Amino acid sequence: MIIGMHALIFSDSPEADRAFIRDVLGFPYVDDGDGWLIFKLPPSEVGVHPADGPVKHQIYLMADDIAQTTQDLRGKGIEIVEEPTDRGYGIEAVIRLPGGGTLGVYEPRHQKAIDL
Repeated sequence: MIIGMHALIFSDSPEADRAFIRDVLGFPYVDDGDGWLIFKLPPSEVGVHPADGPVKHQIYLMADDIAQTTQDLRGKGIEIVEEPTDRGYGIEAVIRLPGGGTLGVYEPRHQKAIDL
């Protein structure tokens, strides 16, 4: 039986990105030893989209107020790579992780499965 989902973020600086998730986002975690933190995520959902090129997977954090969320993150020194933009299905922004990667954050306008 499926009991959850485990997502991975690959990073050139995993320690910095783990600290970001722990300290800035405040996600609870377990320490599996040697600095390997595994974070509890907020409720999640998965959608399946048609591919318009190579098949890929993406991770987005969901926010209930993207303007306030990006303002809060900016206040904590997080770079907003792409300012909130209306995409129809929601308002999407992109933030820079300390390890150099990026992560999408969006305020959905569609029905949310997390409300089930």
